[in-house]
Amino acid sequence: MSLTHPIDGRSLNYFNPKVYFSTGDDKYDAITSEVLFPTDSTGDNLRALVADYNQVLVDDTSNADGGEVTEIVTETDNNNQQQQQNNNNQQQQQNNNNQQQQQNNNNNNSEKNEENNKYAEGIKSGLKRSEAERLARYSRRRQSGVLRYPLEAMTEHTDYLQMDIEQYEPIGSSYVNAPGDDSRYATGNPFTTNRAGRRPSDRLSTKPLINAGTILLPIPSDLSDSNNVRYDSSNMNGLAAAGVQAVEGIFQTSLFDANQAKKNLDQVKTNLQGQIKAGTNESQALNVLNKFLAGEAANIFGGNVNVNQLLARGNGEILNPNMELLFGGPTLRNFRFSFKLTPRNQKEAQQVRLIIRAFKRNMAARALGGRADGGNWYLSTPNIFKLRYRTGRKNHPFLHKFKQCFLSDMSTKYTGEGVYSTYDDGTPVSILLDLSFKEIQPIYDIDYDNKPGTEAVGY
Repeated sequence: MSLTHPIDGRSLNYFNPKVYFSTGDDKYDAITSEVLFPTDSTGDNLRALVADYNQVLVDDTSNADGGEVTEIVTETDNNNQQQQQNNNNQQQQQNNNNQQQQQNNNNNNSEKNEENNKYAEGIKSGLKRSEAERLARYSRRRQSGVLRYPLEAMTEHTDYLQMDIEQYEPIGSSYVNAPGDDSRYATGNPFTTNRAGRRPSDRLSTKPLINAGTILLPIPSDLSDSNNVRYDSSNMNGLAAAGVQAVEGIFQTSLFDANQAKKNLDQVKTNLQGQIKAGTNESQALNVLNKFLAGEAANIFGGNVNVNQLLARGNGEILNPNMELLFGGPTLRNFRFSFKLTPRNQKEAQQVRLIIRAFKRNMAARALGGRADGGNWYLSTPNIFKLRYRTGRKNHPFLHKFKQCFLSDMSTKYTGEGVYSTYDDGTPVSILLDLSFKEIQPIYDIDYDNKPGTEAVGY
């Protein structure tokens, strides 16, 4: 309810409480109880009426002039309730705002945590990827050079054993190499490895050989090669041979042509009867069959007998085994070399140390499979060695050739004289180095018809 000042008509909205009183013709200010149209003691009476402005009293009392309070107009309770309601609404709104702000903060924190987790995972994944890429680059790293013992320069008549280090090349999707394939031959490069023997002493490598390089060593004192082919003995008695032929005939019978199948089966039967008659008679064949079945039955109870044992015990005879020595396949050659290394100066000691390190490093399995995404599930094949006997700048005119080899075993004895003794820098006075190489492929006859098999004694 909007009120106005009783004198000048001004708005009384700023009064609290918004109350004014009317006693007939006299008007009174509710705040100051000032009598706007003063009478005898009306102001005193009204001051008592508004002492408690939170409660409106309507009294039927007479004033000093006998005037009656006819009207008390108040908005105090309504405004208090409205103010309280507004305060409650504001508080509720504030609570809602606080809850919304808290929820927003939680969402922001959750999103920020998720972003931080993703960022951390990204960093971690990036570190792993970077580490894998670094290791992969290291596995593909190549550091070539020439190492030699003894240190003296070689002449045109110096014989030595040259070992070239190269990375292994897998067979590929075909999974097999044809016999005589030259991909496993130990050949040299006329522009690089074939010139290793001409390297002067001051140009020898002073760094480790990694996935490449050449090592020159003197020809060992115990020098030999061994070529082997595997043969296995095989037995097959006449009854087994007849049975095999019969089964082969049955498997070759066509089941889609009934007449032809019947003819084939009749032929199998006729052939089987002819073989039995050629080797024995029908009763003896049945006797052998019965003894075979009896032996199998006895084996159930732990008898451990066969048909030949039963025949020998019963008749003093056995089935002819028709023994034959049959080709079992080629073999892989092994080569073992022993070297005694006795460095005589610091430069030669450095070469010996790098030679031992080169053998150890290049025979070891390669981590990560040589790929950036290899992970730790895979290992790559170690490097291969190409061995060649050399004289000066040429291949040796007499000694045997090699195919590509793996270094399978290496033994280093640092007390070559049986007593621990070193130089001032810690280098052992005498070192025994034993190396075992195994060729990747066997030797075939066709290998002797292709270079380098056509040279000297071949393989």
